[in-house]
Amino acid sequence: MELQTLTYLVVGLTFALYVGIAFWARAVSTSEFYIAGGGIGPVQNGMATAADWMSAASFISMAGLIAFMGYGGSVFLMGWTGGYVILAMLLAPYLRKYGKFTVPEFIGDRYYSRGARAVAVVCLIICSVTYVIGQMKGVGVAFSRFLEVEYDTGLFVGMLIVFFYAVLGGMKGITYTQIAQYCVLITAYTIPAIFISLQLTGNPIPQLGLGSTLAGSDTYLLDRLDQVVTDLGFREYTTDVRLNGLNMFAFTLSLMIGTAGLPHVIIRFFTVPRVRDARTSAGWALVFIAVLYTTAPAVAGMARLNLMETLQPQSGDHLLIEERPRWFRNWEKTGLLGFQDKNGDGRIQYSADEQANEMVKVDQDIIVLANPEIARLPNWVIALVAAGGLAAALSTAAGLLLAIASAISHDLLKGMLMPGITEKQELRASRLAMAVAILGAGYLGLNPPGFAAGTVALAFGLAASSIFPALMMGIFSTRVTREGAIAGMVAGIGVTLFYVFQHKGVMFIPGTAFLGDTPPNWFFGIEPNAFGAVGALVNFSVAFAVSRLTAAPPEAVRQLVLAIRLPDHAPPAHDLELVIHEQPPQR
Repeated sequence: MELQTLTYLVVGLTFALYVGIAFWARAVSTSEFYIAGGGIGPVQNGMATAADWMSAASFISMAGLIAFMGYGGSVFLMGWTGGYVILAMLLAPYLRKYGKFTVPEFIGDRYYSRGARAVAVVCLIICSVTYVIGQMKGVGVAFSRFLEVEYDTGLFVGMLIVFFYAVLGGMKGITYTQIAQYCVLITAYTIPAIFISLQLTGNPIPQLGLGSTLAGSDTYLLDRLDQVVTDLGFREYTTDVRLNGLNMFAFTLSLMIGTAGLPHVIIRFFTVPRVRDARTSAGWALVFIAVLYTTAPAVAGMARLNLMETLQPQSGDHLLIEERPRWFRNWEKTGLLGFQDKNGDGRIQYSADEQANEMVKVDQDIIVLANPEIARLPNWVIALVAAGGLAAALSTAAGLLLAIASAISHDLLKGMLMPGITEKQELRASRLAMAVAILGAGYLGLNPPGFAAGTVALAFGLAASSIFPALMMGIFSTRVTREGAIAGMVAGIGVTLFYVFQHKGVMFIPGTAFLGDTPPNWFFGIEPNAFGAVGALVNFSVAFAVSRLTAAPPEAVRQLVLAIRLPDHAPPAHDLELVIHEQPPQR
């Protein structure tokens, strides 16, 4: 069966599965819409969390980043996985014990302020919208290449699928759909890696194949890769660190605490029955995520070697334009791969020398999607990769859109503007908010803002500088006040956004911003994508400083903090709604 027909079949079957699950698991109450009724088991929730987390950035982009950054790409592996350790140890169990629906709801109650809740909603929407742009872009790119349709058409199809299973099912439908999507995406990621590892090294385990010798040779794969890239004038793959020490630390920290502060990840831990299950499901999520994240370096190294040896054959001669392979021609049509025969010799010269280099476009995001074609794997494997890429983008997009819709319907409408509406009316409003959010995400996918080239990394910085500090201080400090929390969130996200827009002329795609010299006006050499760590420090500092100058929180709030954190502490006797609306702060 030819590739396009097979791809339509595989992708169509997975989409039918997602829609079928949505009808089976449709939400009939606000509890099911927001937190899946609180009855998801820890293993299932761990799998759904992994799918929610492993976005188009993880599936499509991360291996490409590592492939072109080499050792420096470890910053993403350390940051994105380390964040789950923080989440499992410091946030998930306490927020589950609190037992409400959303992150802004916790912030509003803990800081006894509608204003704090409103600021948290704004921060949540900014982070989630920034993140969702990248997911919608990933949907359009994957469709345009593998289904050979226009980018806009692919995006509309993706929007329609998300509409069906997210609006109908809410968190309940999304959870079971994400379990299916995890199975699809992890299968699609690991099967090509196993095939390619066998081809190159004879070892079926990619993680071990990366450190093995090439098949029929005494040369190690990484040694061969170092030789190939250095022969073309590039830096050694295994020692290529383009980040200075402070920048690498800030980038890793920003990704870690940004992970722990992303609202669509946090709300997943509200879906389990017990507090212990929240911690357990975070552990399972880390296990499921590790399957892909430990495979990614192998995929990156092997794909870089295959790509280099295609463009620069082992004979040492350059690739003839007329003999460029079919996969090369296919990716040329997308505009993500391109060459220019500068010297007119009919060959493609690829090197680190910008004057001599004729590969004018090699987009790092094509590495995972093009890898099976470069390795000449069967068509069914290529079709499976297309389905996996779409599953990764759609699963995260659904989680983000639910976080946005919940903030609008539950926190703004029910919590602040129309507290008297019935559960049925709130559920209807939630579905309407989800539909509007999908339309907004689609518009941003069709017309991405100019600064959105690296929106995924930027979203982590925004979450790190705004939501994470507010949650940490809310759980572990009884002294931080509503004035301090509001000032901290505004200062943290404000300084991060200001720094980002001050440097919007700098490429935001991780791995390219520091290819050359560090811009002289960067703060201590810290790039915009890493500035979330500085924003978080500003947030903590401002919040504690303002809290020292303002009245201490009411006793009921202090009892709430202790009840969340201490196992045997009784919950507060006072109604927190009265504290928020009527009781004056006590010194």
